[in-house]
Amino acid sequence: MIFKQILVAGLLASGAIAPAMAQSNTDITVVLSEELDLVDPCMATRSNIGRVILQNISETLTELDVRGDKGLMPRLAESWEDKGDGTWQFKLRPGVTFSDGTTFDANDVKHSFDRVFSDQMTCESARYFADTELSFTVVDDTTLDVKAEPAQPILPLLMSLVTIVPSETPMEFVRDPIGTGPYAMSEWTAGQQIVLDRRDDYWGDAPAVTKATYLFRSEPAVRAGMVAAGEADIAPQITAEVADNKATDFSYLNSETVYLRIDGQDAPTSDLRVRQALNAAIEREAFIGTVLPEGTELAVAMVPPTTLGWNPDLSPPAFDPELAKTLLAEAQADGIDTSLPIEIVARTENFPNVTEVAEALVQMLNEVGFNATLRMVEVAEHEQYYSKPYPESEGTRLVLAQHDNSRGDPAFSMFFKYNSEGTQSGVNDPKVDDLIARASAATGDERAALWSELFAYVHDEIVADVLLFHMVGLSRVSERLDFTPTIATNQQLQLSEIGFK
Repeated sequence: MIFKQILVAGLLASGAIAPAMAQSNTDITVVLSEELDLVDPCMATRSNIGRVILQNISETLTELDVRGDKGLMPRLAESWEDKGDGTWQFKLRPGVTFSDGTTFDANDVKHSFDRVFSDQMTCESARYFADTELSFTVVDDTTLDVKAEPAQPILPLLMSLVTIVPSETPMEFVRDPIGTGPYAMSEWTAGQQIVLDRRDDYWGDAPAVTKATYLFRSEPAVRAGMVAAGEADIAPQITAEVADNKATDFSYLNSETVYLRIDGQDAPTSDLRVRQALNAAIEREAFIGTVLPEGTELAVAMVPPTTLGWNPDLSPPAFDPELAKTLLAEAQADGIDTSLPIEIVARTENFPNVTEVAEALVQMLNEVGFNATLRMVEVAEHEQYYSKPYPESEGTRLVLAQHDNSRGDPAFSMFFKYNSEGTQSGVNDPKVDDLIARASAATGDERAALWSELFAYVHDEIVADVLLFHMVGLSRVSERLDFTPTIATNQQLQLSEIGFK
């Protein structure tokens, strides 16, 4: 047992809290854990950006009801129909305007997707479309045909990933996002705050919240303290150490999976035994109830157990440091240089207590004979190591990351995480590529069975990564608000869902 008590001293230490801000009783303040480096709508699938932009400033054609049981719902598209041969027809909502006063139509949708897939940008949303190529035919202002090659049976669900911008939006990241949502951004002071104001000309029902100010504080105790003091209304991410008020603190199912991405092309992790040793070296259970809250689950797949094709036969790797040492010795005897450096790269404020988790992982790896170090970086630098092309290094890097999939289908994860062409993949395996292609094109029971087979192959046969945890979220919400966090809070914070008591 190398790790049963993890140092958490200082987690409750808080810095000075900003003075209370004057606001009307329908204005709210949200305090986030990390600053936004971008406010472009095509990055809204990244959770820290999505909490501000998604369905607040910019909307999607469809929307998955992750709070209830309504399934896939209309948003900017009123309806859709499978026309066959990979083509879906979308009927768009008439009478919608952008926050700059221009009218929303089918050309805006086409431009938004052209922009997401443009080689002039690196948009987060593009990753979820795998190797699917989309072509758009504007039938009229409110009718759009979308053809997917290969045919994509969940195309309407995929439409929930791309936010729509005006056709005049340039092919570069913008600082003044224009959208059809119920709010417009009136201020972005980098490093300080973002302010959204409610639009009077929004096409839908007027939300109760008139203004939202987003502040950024890295310390969980400070965020929780600001809500307790009335200086903020919502802190979407706090830690178990400070969640001590049953009236304001909520635990909710989280759709995030924490893992270490292995680059299987690098030495020494190109050897299967080294990848198995990485997994055997980690005492996963020791994190739960210490630096991670009770209720956190051990991960056996990149997606949570609610996902289609979940394989119940998979088990987390057992903590076995002696086995890890033996595997490393066998690899070294066959000429693998197991002394090569392994650097763990982790993102500050990615999730509560991420630094403590990363430090413990390094300690565990070094205990069995790895040459591991840690580098904590901000979000923009983390992206350089997380997505291709990966920077070269002596030895290899393990990227500690958190992946969200709340949409219920592995298609939103498996291509860009595991396909040889995936933007965040460390795998190059023909069987993996084939299974992903066949599962993506299948429907019903066949689709579920193929995803289940892929989960088992990735986990047991090639040991593609170090899967760690399915996470639990903790939020603090002011008692003056009528709002309960759910799995959706992990990736977005729709102001229209917030009421007042």
